[in-house]
Amino acid sequence: MNVLKRLSAMSMIAGFSVLTACGGNTASNDVTEASGASSAPAAEAAAAPSGPVTIEFWYGLGGKLGENMEKLIQKFNASQQEVIVKGIVQADYTETEQKLQAAIATGQVPAAVLSSNIDWARKGYFAPVDELIAEQPDFNKEDFVQTFLSQGQVDGKQYFLPMYGTTQIMYYRKDAFAKSGIDASQIKTWEDLAAAAEKMAVKNGDKTSFYGWEPMWGSGNMIDAVLSKGGSILSEDGKKITIDSPEWIETWDLFRKWIHEDKIMRIHSGGQGWEYWYKTIDDVMKGQAAGYIGSSGDQGDLDFSIVSAMEQPGWAGMGEGKPVAQAIMAGIPAKAGDAEKQAALKWLAYFTNSENTAFWSINTGYIAVRQSALEDPAFVSFSGTNPQIKIPLMQASHASAPFQDPTGGKINDALTIAADKVQIENIPAAEALKEAQQTAQAALDKLK
Repeated sequence: MNVLKRLSAMSMIAGFSVLTACGGNTASNDVTEASGASSAPAAEAAAAPSGPVTIEFWYGLGGKLGENMEKLIQKFNASQQEVIVKGIVQADYTETEQKLQAAIATGQVPAAVLSSNIDWARKGYFAPVDELIAEQPDFNKEDFVQTFLSQGQVDGKQYFLPMYGTTQIMYYRKDAFAKSGIDASQIKTWEDLAAAAEKMAVKNGDKTSFYGWEPMWGSGNMIDAVLSKGGSILSEDGKKITIDSPEWIETWDLFRKWIHEDKIMRIHSGGQGWEYWYKTIDDVMKGQAAGYIGSSGDQGDLDFSIVSAMEQPGWAGMGEGKPVAQAIMAGIPAKAGDAEKQAALKWLAYFTNSENTAFWSINTGYIAVRQSALEDPAFVSFSGTNPQIKIPLMQASHASAPFQDPTGGKINDALTIAADKVQIENIPAAEALKEAQQTAQAALDKLK
């Protein structure tokens, strides 16, 4: 998905929408007052529920991702009688986080949400889950992929649980590559990819009727490419924003050139929810582009008789690529009632058990979060005949960690704005990134 799409996709933070079964919540007029316990009377809070606890789980997944989420919700509800999960679907991660913010302000929150805002956890809007985990004897924290589990920790406490891992990989049409005599296994660098895109693109004067490649709208793909070139967002001491370095300018300006000058690539932007994302996929599946950069979670929407997958390349002389691999995580809002929190943890533990995380990986392409999932019989069988499922795992082994924005999102926002200037407005990368660096640096300096 991931993982690893727009403002919240920048840092791969997810968030989600409105309520029911939010018993024991305290109303508030300001999101800054969002932490706190249930206001239900002590006797009522202590009373055992007379029936199953019904909770809401918010998520912003469309297409087959949403269908597979609903399957697991129904499977969980049928597997036991203590908890009923009601899935509430949002258009995308950004809309969910916006609605979650409003819900926190009123005190009427869901019990669980596919969201992992580190800044909000520090402010007390999410509940730590260590004690809830301790009540689950079969949880087995050690079985989780530790790099994913650690991404949900804030100041030594576990606030979020990884639901699945994600990284951006490359999907390409096998017929387009074959027609141009291109061997995908030989594309080791971005320079190789650009040359292949130039060879495959079909242009009639100034117009391109078939694109050699399509990056995904937003800063994510270009940040991955920068990291693979040795660039960074912050200096080692964390005091300076480094997004105007040569690695950034050279890389982003190449993307601008490929899109606007060479016209061998293009992006889809705007629209509602994931509209731009699915338009990009459609271009490839309908034979209007040779390939695109997308989420490992796109695999459930693709026909692998037509396309195949490969890892992101590196740069000439720089070695293999180092794109971000991260966990998409779920949290429990602090204002949920005690019974709802316990019910939420049961649901999240169920989703992430070995069998279900393997199911999710098989059906979506996202990375399983438990090591034991790789030994799941269904996963072993599937990967033998569907080798593309292994590409995200292979890439994750040499990937970069996701950036944790110390400003609460202002650095990521500056990069998102700069990416639009480069990708959509054809503004030189040096100009766009210099402005973004100044904006981001000012936000960082305010923390001192």
